[in-house]
Amino acid sequence: MKRLIMTIGAAAGVFAVSGQELTYPEARKDNVVDDYFGTKVADPYRWLEDDRSAETLEWVEAQRKVTDDYLSKLPYRAEISAGLKALANFEKPGIPFKKNGKYYYFHNTGLQNQSVLYRTDRLGEPGEVMLDPNALSSDGTVALKSVAFSKDGKYMAYGVSRSGSDWEEIYVMDVATRQLLDDHIEWVKFSGAQWKGDGFYYSTYDQPKSGSAYSGKNEYHKIYYHKIGTKQSEDRLIYVNEKEPLRFYAAATAEKENVFYLEESGVGSGNALYVRPLDDDKAAYKCVNDDHSVACLPVDIVDGKLYLLTNADAPKGRLVAAPLDNPSKANWKDVLPEAADVLSNVSIIDGKLVAVYDKDASNHAYVYTLEGKLLQEIALPAVGTVAVSGEKDEKEMFYSFTSFAYPTTIYKYDIDKNRSEVFSQPSVPFRSEDYVTEQIFFESKDGTKVPMTLTYKKGLKRDGKNPTLIYGYGGFNVTLYPTYSPYRMFLIENGFIYAQVNMRGGNEYGEEWHMAGTQMNKQNVFDDFISAAEYLVKNKYTNPDMLACQGGSNGGLLIGACVNQRPDLYRVAIPQVGVMDMLRYHKFTIGWNWAPDYGTSADSEAMFKYLYAYSPVHNIKNDGTRYPAILVTTADHDDRVVPAHSFKYAATLQAASTGDNPKIIRIDSKAGHGGGKPIAKVIEEYTDIYSFIYYNLGLKPMCVK
Repeated sequence: MKRLIMTIGAAAGVFAVSGQELTYPEARKDNVVDDYFGTKVADPYRWLEDDRSAETLEWVEAQRKVTDDYLSKLPYRAEISAGLKALANFEKPGIPFKKNGKYYYFHNTGLQNQSVLYRTDRLGEPGEVMLDPNALSSDGTVALKSVAFSKDGKYMAYGVSRSGSDWEEIYVMDVATRQLLDDHIEWVKFSGAQWKGDGFYYSTYDQPKSGSAYSGKNEYHKIYYHKIGTKQSEDRLIYVNEKEPLRFYAAATAEKENVFYLEESGVGSGNALYVRPLDDDKAAYKCVNDDHSVACLPVDIVDGKLYLLTNADAPKGRLVAAPLDNPSKANWKDVLPEAADVLSNVSIIDGKLVAVYDKDASNHAYVYTLEGKLLQEIALPAVGTVAVSGEKDEKEMFYSFTSFAYPTTIYKYDIDKNRSEVFSQPSVPFRSEDYVTEQIFFESKDGTKVPMTLTYKKGLKRDGKNPTLIYGYGGFNVTLYPTYSPYRMFLIENGFIYAQVNMRGGNEYGEEWHMAGTQMNKQNVFDDFISAAEYLVKNKYTNPDMLACQGGSNGGLLIGACVNQRPDLYRVAIPQVGVMDMLRYHKFTIGWNWAPDYGTSADSEAMFKYLYAYSPVHNIKNDGTRYPAILVTTADHDDRVVPAHSFKYAATLQAASTGDNPKIIRIDSKAGHGGGKPIAKVIEEYTDIYSFIYYNLGLKPMCVK
């Protein structure tokens, strides 16, 4: 490839904002062409994949200047920022959990960048700070990702990530003194600490080559054992599969430290699972499941029975039990057979099964005996989302509940009396009863009924004039549940309709629903989202000039594809950290892991053509078609969906003839894919996004006098 010097400053497109003319930086075009099964595909911005090169950094800084100049001139920014801070400034309680006779819980006083871990001897009494992640950095960009206590209660291992990266480091604390030990584990990914005696297992990759930590392809996931008081270089290698570099391997240990679980994933939509005695690293593994197309997750062990949550021969999930000494599929016996609703989670608490089922993308919770006899349903306060916490041999149980207009509340639950009482409830500056949440079912392009949930203020008039934000994901078995967000509530309080679409590709109705949105069925996802927007317009909730669309990661891909296919349907689009180059996504970090959902351009000519037909980067129109106002977002430490996707997408957008609406890119610093982002940065990001939405919809927030 012939290298040229990029020049900054030549106009690739011009538009006006607040009376100011703005010029996009021009990115040079290389003559890179790939041959896919005889089809020549140009990739002129390939050089932007090197996010550490001086040339790319120059382009990034030029884009930041354009974006910062544009956003700084938008009206109502101060009011929007203040409104977001006011709504975010409430106490955020966490679910208590018990370890070695003490209670632990996370708590945020309101605008703390990271929630703090506390411990107490008695419930309801103020706790002492166990670990404050805010003390680990001056700006809140070091996040606590995992906590694990040793069986004897002497040690707490905790994992942190820096600047939003998927890379983690594990540290160890003496629980009694809260003193940090010398133990320090680096280059951990998708793994916490799993204790055995005076040490723990963890999964890691070899240290990346210089300059490739955030974009290089991750290969050969390894499991090690670390003994307290030793250096990482002395850790013992427990497992590596030299024949399969593109798979994940995770260790887990049973509560009584008698069983070692080995999970293998990354090759299909499910996982393989093997077990062996924990005290013998050389013992043969017994196969629980080796079919990577189905999920098989250990729940717990009771009286020599291994309880497993699986969708094998049950697309909506079932709970089975198998003898621990012979746990192969032939010996599985149903405890909770497949039902009409999706079985999404099972816990064993106080010797009983607590099962969570999903009905039309919301949770319902039930209590069963260990043999599967229904005892009772847990009455939840509304349609929403529940998370359960408790121990197998303890009576105490807690659960959290949340919904779109219902901030996360913690309940204490008496299993024997089937009675819930509020344990911790936040105080927020609005009344949940002033808002309406309704679920509707619309027909997608092929006639499939798809659910969508709308939340808005009471008294809304369906006159076709309501500003609306439509949001979706649609992939990787992820169910979009009703959850509370203070940032989203800002829009709803200010007269927006929030529409959340439960498209195919997720797990809302089980594995069949998931598969209906994968690989050569991926267009179904885009059709579902487009049909949802059309429904909102046809039924006079809104109109295209009042409609903004948003999605992140796989949802960023969704927005990019839907804008290309129906640019007339939206006034504003916010694709966040999106997968935008569908021909090369598998070449970076752990992108290869997405192949079960997407397929790859190398799989076959048919798969290549399918991906090429919807890949956002490759399908941007260049014929004068008017596109919505687009704000692309990414971050410099995103090593999940590398920034190159958004870089190439933004460069292509800015160079194309797509009308006079702005197409800008917001590139955050010291941030990643989104996990662990400090509250201050979240407020900054949503101030930019909402200012962009309001301005380009031609609206003034109601909170502005």
